[in-house]
Amino acid sequence: MSSQKIPVTPAIRCLKAGSVLFSLHLYAYEEKGGTETASAALGVAEHGVIKTLVMEEDSRNLFIVLMHGDKQVSAKALARRLGVKTVQPCTPQKAEKTTGYTVGGISPFGTRLSLPVYMEASIAELSEIYINAGKRGLLFSIKPYDLIRILHPVLVTVAI
Repeated sequence: MSSQKIPVTPAIRCLKAGSVLFSLHLYAYEEKGGTETASAALGVAEHGVIKTLVMEEDSRNLFIVLMHGDKQVSAKALARRLGVKTVQPCTPQKAEKTTGYTVGGISPFGTRLSLPVYMEASIAELSEIYINAGKRGLLFSIKPYDLIRILHPVLVTVAI
């Protein structure tokens, strides 16, 4: 880790309050670089870098989807799973207002408003994951079981 000062985000506070063992990893954030940039900078597989996506269903209710960095969410499969007509990403402004984080730095932990969390089921099978710590260019490495223990996500199979 570099000598750069690491901010204490609500996500970090959330994991500390939950007695989660984690490591923090800084990298040079690139606009629109996504998980590919993060995985390359940290020297880890993109499959283990988890995206936090803020989405909404047709009634405009927001929720979070956690997905492998090298996969996409099947909106049709997710809508069927939720029993709604459509799901789509919400606007960046709505995501930021709801979570309290900046797009590119959204963590599922410590969000301003509590949102339902859906997680691609195969994430639970990984030995370690890298997920946003609440600031652009800052990831946690944690065990998936700690994520499950803190967030209680609904497991789904919607990756493409």
